[in-house]
Formats: sequence, C-alpha cells, structure tokens
Amino acid sequence: ARDYFVKILHSHPEGKAVGLSYFRERGFRDDIIKKFQLGYSLEQRDALSVEARKVGYRDEYLLKTGLSTGGEQGRPLYDRFRGRVIFPVHTLSGKVVAFGGRILKKVENTGKYVNSPESEIYSKSSELYGIYFAKSAIVKQDKCFLVEGYTDVLSMHQAGIENVVASSGTALTGGQIRAIHRFSENITVLYDGDTAGINAALRGIDLLLEDGMNVKVVLLPEGEDPDSFAKKQNAESFHRYISENEVDFIRFKTELLLEQVGSDPIKRAGLISNVVDSIALIPNAIKRSVYIQECSLLLNMDERVLIAEINRIRKRNYEKKRQQREREPERTVTQAEATEAVPSSAQTKRLQASPKNPYDTYELAILRYVVRYGNTPLYRKYEERKRGEAGKVIHENVLVEVGPGVTEFVHFDLERDGIQMTHPLYKEMFEEACTHMNDAAFDSARYFLSHPDPEVSKLATELISDRYHLSKIHAKILGEEEGDKDSRLLEENLLNSYVPRATTELKNAYVLQKIKEITEKMKTGDQKDILLLIQELQQLQEIRKVLSKELGERIVLRY
Repeated sequence: ARDYFVKILHSHPEGKAVGLSYFRERGFRDDIIKKFQLGYSLEQRDALSVEARKVGYRDEYLLKTGLSTGGEQGRPLYDRFRGRVIFPVHTLSGKVVAFGGRILKKVENTGKYVNSPESEIYSKSSELYGIYFAKSAIVKQDKCFLVEGYTDVLSMHQAGIENVVASSGTALTGGQIRAIHRFSENITVLYDGDTAGINAALRGIDLLLEDGMNVKVVLLPEGEDPDSFAKKQNAESFHRYISENEVDFIRFKTELLLEQVGSDPIKRAGLISNVVDSIALIPNAIKRSVYIQECSLLLNMDERVLIAEINRIRKRNYEKKRQQREREPERTVTQAEATEAVPSSAQTKRLQASPKNPYDTYELAILRYVVRYGNTPLYRKYEERKRGEAGKVIHENVLVEVGPGVTEFVHFDLERDGIQMTHPLYKEMFEEACTHMNDAAFDSARYFLSHPDPEVSKLATELISDRYHLSKIHAKILGEEEGDKDSRLLEENLLNSYVPRATTELKNAYVLQKIKEITEKMKTGDQKDILLLIQELQQLQEIRKVLSKELGERIVLRY
C-alpha cells in the first residue's frame, strides 16, 4: 500500500497535480517527501482496492488492515483514504503498519484527518509518528522533542532537527512513553500557546513523570505552531530558542494554573491538589523532594503539608495499582519465551544474504544479551558484615566481588572453545562490542541504536524491545512487588544464569552438528576412516553428555 500511494503521488497526473502540489505549497522539499514516504490516494472510490485485488490481496486482508471499508453482504469495497494525502506510520524498526490521511477539500461531516484503525499489525497506543527516523538523533542528543502533528515532524526535520516525534493529536500512552524512554529520559514538549490545548495535553504529561522522565516545556511565540515556527528556523536558531525558553514542567504547570485561578481560594486549593498529584507520580525520591521545595515557595505553602499530602496520594495510588493488578487476567510466560530473541522484522539485506544455518538462533540469543547489557557485570557478590557504631552493632552488606561484564564473559567463553559467530551481521556487531569491553562507561544499547549502519541499528532496535514480561503470579509466590528493581525475576538480576546458558546452548548446537556430519561420513567412508570417525564420535558424545547435564541442571559457569 505504501508503494502504491508513493507511486500515485509521483507518477499519476492527479497525484502530481493535487498531492504533490499540496506538499510543495506547504514548503516541503522533495528529499523530505521521499524520506517520510509520503503519498496520495486517488479520488476514485476503489482505486487501491481494485489494484490490490489484481496483485492477489484478499478482501479480508484489506478490511482487517483498514485500507478498505464496506464489503458487507456483498457490497463493494471503498478506499478508506480516497482523495487524501498520505502519511505512513513506521514502527521502531521501519515497518509501515498504518497510515494517516489528510483531506484537501472541505466536505461536510468529514474529518480533516482519517487514521488506520487498530489491527493485528497496528496498535495505536504503541506507535509514535516519526520514531523510526528520530531514534538515532534522540540517542545522540539525549533529548526528544514531542509535538502534535505529522507536519510538525516534517518541518522540524527539514530545519535540521531530527530528534522529534508526534503523538498524532492523541493523549500519550504508556507504550508510547516507553518507546521514547528507551532512547532518552529527557523530553521537551512544544506547545503553540493555545490554553485549551495545553490544559488537555497536561494530563498526558503526568504519565511521562510517572515513568521517571525529565520533562520540560516550551511555549512557542504567539500565533506559531511547531510546523510554522520550524519553517522560519535553522537547527542552530531553533536550539537557541529552546535553550532560552524551556521550563521545567512542574514549574510551568504551577505558574500556568496560578495564572488561571487568580485569587479565588477554592480554585487555588484545587490548583495545589493538581500540582501535588503530579509531583506524587515522580518515582525518584530526590527529584520529588526538590520539586516539593520549589512548589512550597511558588505556592506559599508549608513544605510539611505538601509532603504529608504527597505521601497520602502515593499510598492511595499504590493501593489502586495493587487492586488493578489483582483484577487483571494473568499471562504466564515461560523463561524460554521471556528470553526469546528472534526478531521477525529484522530481515535486513545481510540477514537475507546469509543462508540459514543451525547456529543462527543461538548466536542471535547471545547477541541480544551483548547489545542489551554490554559491560553490565554478570553478578555482584555481597557479604554481610558487622561493625560497631555508638555502642550498637550495625549489619551491612558489603560488595566483595564483581563478575565479568556480559560481553567479556561471552568473548572468553567462546574463545576458549575456539567458537566464532558464523552469521556475518551478528559477528560484526559482536566483534565491535568486544572492542569496548574494557570501557566501563560504554552503553552498548545506545551505541548500537545510534549506529551509522542502518542494518545494525535496525537489528539493535529489535533486540532491545521488551516483548514479554514474566507472570505476576511468580512475583506473588516470591513475595515481591511488580517493578521491584532487585526482583529475582528481572532478567538483569539473572544474567549469571542466562548468559552462560546461552553460550552453552551454542556449544551444544556445534557438537550436535558435528555429530550429524560424522554420522553422514560413516555411511560412505572406508574401514580405516570409519574407525577414526567412531573414535571422534565417541569423544563428541561424551562432550554432549556434559553439555546436556549443564543445560538440564542450569549450571552457572564461572571463570
């Protein structure tokens, strides 16, 4: 569908006269139009539906993906986006899963924008417009700009500001926030100064605070929105304006609401509750404390009163979440699923060029740990020690041993058995990670996400995606709370078991393949060769027994 819309925009007379003219009138350069794969859908009611049927797509598929509507009781199909310019929505890995379409003429009872409905491949709450084109810039700048619409993103890219995503006019969701947080914890929200719009957007920003992000706000000059403002700027002048005008969100919200309530005591009480609700969402205790002090001055309130109210709200929120978790249906996921690392959408050129071999799955599982955790120690060992202080005996846990980093362990464990990765892309990424394994500050995930090679960054995006979480039932059994960073269920706290197991599974695959090859040779070899092959086979079977025992007992390998 994307290719069809792009072709119509650039090749069809109506596409060029209507769609392409619109984009150029809006000031968008051809390189931006091509980069974002913008398109056009013909006015003809069923142009796409007819074309899709010709190349073999069934009506069921067109209806499920929302490309077509109608079809009830044998009625004809109609194109959902007919007569509109098209904005494709890309996932983190670059797949097009949905479209936004803008109508170019006034039609009664017809919305300006039409978007793809939810489908098996598209979840609106998980996608952000522009995230695929922004992720590398977000990592490099360690900041993400959040705007509202498609054209805001296009204009900012054209001005040289690429670390920008759009919520597409809807309130932010937890899935969208996690997508941003994966690349940076700093976000700046751009507002066009419309008070009604700002008040509506404030509700979504509370979710950013709850996720532990650092949120700042910029009010653009009167009469400007990100689209129009970016068209008048270059990257340097835009960043200068941001640095001079961005304000911390809590201060911004407090000052905005103070302006609105005036001297009315009842409204003022509501304002204080509103601001305190936002502060209570911040997970970091130090940040909360700083905001409490600042708001105490801004609101002329006793700091102790604010602290007491925030503690009450946090307790209430905790109880609500606990009750909600108990009501939610459980989704039990096995450890095999939780550590599965075979991305379906990472079929890049190098992946396709390399024939499937029996080691790919195991090599990719190892690479996933290397990309996600890099130089994170495999384990940390603590001992409880006693010390005297003011006549009292103090018990404390003292760090006595730090294990090797993930990359360092994998490198050592494979090298000592003479094993190298065979897949060209996996091998290239692993060897690159090994060059940084003595750099304590090396952030493997961010490094590969912002890698200049698009195939590397695309695969890295797949490997760091959190596809599954372990069942909350297990947390209850262990007496733990969901989200506990010290949980025995968190993958990062079980690296000393998972990573050695992954390398052992690769070794086991090598041995099984060698046994298979020798068995085949024995069918055609002469008597002398067969005796040598039998000896080699017996040795391999002994090694296989050892590996099988380790895998069965989940023995942790140390060195």
